[in-house]
Amino acid sequence: MASSSSATAASDREEDEDFYGGGSGWVEARTTCEHLPSLSSDLLHIPPPGSDCTRCHHPAENWLCLSCKDVLCSRFINKHMLTHHKVTGHCLALSYSDLSVWCFACEAYLDAQVILQLRPVYETAHLMKFGATPPIQPIEFLQVGLQSP
Repeated sequence: MASSSSATAASDREEDEDFYGGGSGWVEARTTCEHLPSLSSDLLHIPPPGSDCTRCHHPAENWLCLSCKDVLCSRFINKHMLTHHKVTGHCLALSYSDLSVWCFACEAYLDAQVILQLRPVYETAHLMKFGATPPIQPIEFLQVGLQSP
């Protein structure tokens, strides 16, 4: 009988995870990253979001290397950004698809609104992609976000 109740408890946890987004692939972006010193010193001047991959010229699913500003395709196309990371060690990249920032070394998304070093490139890419500045969270919220683990 104990195994039946264990199976029921596990099933209940899975249902709770699905209800709260665990089964949807929701990922919590990190608010810190030790690799931020590798950012380019000029992230206000970047290639436009519609840029093709500089290796294969594929027009979609491209990422901007935040160290050298090269535009390369995702792991779902020809894996040129992943290869670039492995060859150069450049680990921070901004997706031109959804403007998310990924750290290959940490294997994690980074919150570009909370991490102040990422805000300029995020705002610039948003303006270029949508023709408007992004809605930015107030500083008070950001300071609380920086204090969380």
